[in-house]
Amino acid sequence: MFKKILIANRGDIACRIMATAQKMKIKTVAVYSNADAVAPHVRMADEAVHIGAAPSAESYLLGDVIIQAALDCGAEAIHPGYGFLSENAGFVEAVKKAGLQFIGPDVRAIRVMGDKIESKALAASAGVSCVPGTDGAISDVDEAIKAAADIGYPVMVKASAGGGGKGMRVVHSEAEIAEAMRSAMTEAANAFGDDRVFIEKFVVSPRHIEIQVLGDSHGNIIYLGERECSVQRRHQKVIEEAPSSFISEDTRRAMGEQAVELARAVDYVSAGTVEFIVGADQDFYFLEMNTRLQVEHPVTEQVYGLDLVEQMINIAAGKALTLKQADIKANGWSIEARLYAEDSARGFLPSTGQLRRYSEPRGKNIRADSGVSEGGMISMFYDPMIAKLIASAPTRAEAIDSLRLALDHYQIAGVATNRQFLSAILDDADFRAGDITTGFIAEKYGDAFAPFVPTGKRAYYLMALATAFHGRAQARLQDSGVAETEFVLLCRETGDKPILAVWRHEAGGERISIGDETIYVTGTLDQPLHRTGILFDGTVNENPMAIQITPENHHYRLHSGADSLLVEIYPARAASLLQYMPPPQQGAGQDKVCAPMPGLLTRLMVAEGDVIEAGQNVAVIEAMKMENTLSAQIRGTVQETSAKIGDNLNVDDIILSLKPEDEEA
Repeated sequence: MFKKILIANRGDIACRIMATAQKMKIKTVAVYSNADAVAPHVRMADEAVHIGAAPSAESYLLGDVIIQAALDCGAEAIHPGYGFLSENAGFVEAVKKAGLQFIGPDVRAIRVMGDKIESKALAASAGVSCVPGTDGAISDVDEAIKAAADIGYPVMVKASAGGGGKGMRVVHSEAEIAEAMRSAMTEAANAFGDDRVFIEKFVVSPRHIEIQVLGDSHGNIIYLGERECSVQRRHQKVIEEAPSSFISEDTRRAMGEQAVELARAVDYVSAGTVEFIVGADQDFYFLEMNTRLQVEHPVTEQVYGLDLVEQMINIAAGKALTLKQADIKANGWSIEARLYAEDSARGFLPSTGQLRRYSEPRGKNIRADSGVSEGGMISMFYDPMIAKLIASAPTRAEAIDSLRLALDHYQIAGVATNRQFLSAILDDADFRAGDITTGFIAEKYGDAFAPFVPTGKRAYYLMALATAFHGRAQARLQDSGVAETEFVLLCRETGDKPILAVWRHEAGGERISIGDETIYVTGTLDQPLHRTGILFDGTVNENPMAIQITPENHHYRLHSGADSLLVEIYPARAASLLQYMPPPQQGAGQDKVCAPMPGLLTRLMVAEGDVIEAGQNVAVIEAMKMENTLSAQIRGTVQETSAKIGDNLNVDDIILSLKPEDEEA
């Protein structure tokens, strides 16, 4: 067995690998960029080596520097994690040439499966079901139009190299082909250094199902059931689960057997994942094979009771699998939510900054895989995922409920997150019923999400908690021993009139009367109080709840699940004066196009004097390895361009200014 390994990665996956290595009594070496000098994975490792500047091209993608670090530290093997160099055949060749062991598959498997065109041909020859599409790369627009017509719309333009949803565009008509190819090729070239694309049939109402495989150097290959990864946004997975509530036992077996045959055809050694697209009739088609550990591997580990990282290390050390296919049996359900630093209200754009508050939930069968800590930075240079939160339970419904409650316990301040968006998905009736496709998020939420304003009993629960919190605070401040106080509540977001609330402290909790409702609150608040938020953990009318509260003078913003409510609380005597308090003024107009996030301005599609329409695309910003297209919100004439191509922009930097035009002009 290895005595020391180097982890050629950062963040959550570096920490995840180190945890297993420590369990196996293997010493670890971390590598880090300027941006990660004090990151958790650096502190967790036995040794750490600085490898370059913050951009990944100047650090985590420098294969020769990483290999030299391994040699200098006396490491015997390198684990790549996922992303960066994990599927770079050239890097694997260099690792082996240096006399080191690569903890992953061999060069041929990575090279063949890393090329979507070549992998599709191999899959077809191995008897794996494949989606109709072009036989090779395609670059000519006219050729692409002909191919799409032969295949039949809708089609998908896909990058041949890489993964992670980059370089992929859905095309519904001939008019969209040219721009889809340009955009996909540009994004693929930037992300993978390879602009080749091909075209294949886009399956309507598809589900994304993947099969985990394990193979050793002794010819043994098994599959570990399936993961459902259909809940995606822009081809990036958001919620994953194992097993799938949709797949029948016969389909599961057929997909698993085909995945094994594909792995056998490429002499696969290590952990890998074969991805399929599945139609409503359970017909399935090969998408790609990821020759690495998947982001979503924890749900498989939880359901099958395995440590996939441990399996990878043992296989790389030459050990044979101790498991047979007959040994693989699912136990319960596991669901994973990807927590991103992104502003869902602003089109899910990445959010950067310092984590002023970071506290992970705890509990039975709750797992948080992260690589951040309080005080750390979410950088513009890397993927915006903060953590993966996993809940496991005997049934799918129980796992959903556990994950939703755990999300409510997750406290993060300093950056925007998709936490409440994830709660909205878990609360959705179609999701809970298992009625999902890869278009679920686009169909349900479009391009943005704002927390819901609760009504009825849900609103009363939040109002009661705000009253209980305020009543406690007032009693402490006054030190009067008063056990009952009247307040008036105002919730402008609901459109309701001011309402009287009576707070009374009782043994074990508080009783709040709001209108005709009587609500009992029991539980604790984290202390000390601070502006980054307070967590209530307890019950409201005996319902277990975790509610996050942000106090602002006499105002309280409460977050619960996908709900958000601002409650204003005043002394009862002020009720008659509230009519004279006007609502806050609305924000400024939309006569400027600004950078919604930090990034590089790569395209400017208009010039001063141009008349543009509402919704027209005007600029492209590249950030966190993704292209983000910006559009004008109003019709107008471009008065001034304040940025040029190649500028590094900060949030809200002005790109161009508009003079509004009459829509009828």
